[in-house]
Amino acid sequence: MTSAHTHQQHPQSPASFLVVLDADSTLIHDEVIELLAEEAGARSEVAEITERAMRGELDFAQSLRERVRALAGLPVSVFERVGERIRVTDGVPELIAGVQAAGGLVGVVSGGFHELLDPLGARLGLDRWRANRLAVRDGELTGEVEGPIVDAEAKAHALREWADAAGVPLPRTLAIGDGANDLRMMAQAGLSIAFNAKPRVRAEADLVIDRQDLAQVLPLLGLRG
Repeated sequence: MTSAHTHQQHPQSPASFLVVLDADSTLIHDEVIELLAEEAGARSEVAEITERAMRGELDFAQSLRERVRALAGLPVSVFERVGERIRVTDGVPELIAGVQAAGGLVGVVSGGFHELLDPLGARLGLDRWRANRLAVRDGELTGEVEGPIVDAEAKAHALREWADAAGVPLPRTLAIGDGANDLRMMAQAGLSIAFNAKPRVRAEADLVIDRQDLAQVLPLLGLRG
């Protein structure tokens, strides 16, 4: 995993625990690639591929490349327009504030894109984030992903890497996700939570949260009754 694919918001210091979330349909309500595809007039086709990938029916990397091809020719100005449409999931600011106040770190690892996660991560005050990058030429998307793809194994690697760097043992990590590409990350964590999740993820997670409010994670960490 190249360093270009990681953003670290705050200086490194020892942490008491680590919470790692997926982005699309977890940190945020939206599937960002579908918002981008809508700008290209291809939302329905891309949404169908996304759904199959999240259920685990398609290889994630292959499905991502296929979906990104539909974005070829979009101007880079699309990022600002789509960024304004992203809806942060209820309870996210409370979760981040609660974890950080207790000496923990909050990271997001996403099969989505740095171009949209960077401004969002900075605004929310995330400690770490990692995502894919979209290739651009002459101010337009080429329809390709630049560099290594953030897939299921890359998500698990990010959790291990961030925990190790922060001096957090894996039993003191928590992973939250919704799709099949989150399962390896969730298996690595001390506690895994299926949030807004597909059936396979609900079946394999330690806990399931159905209500669309991530502040519900705080009591599970002993941070709020």
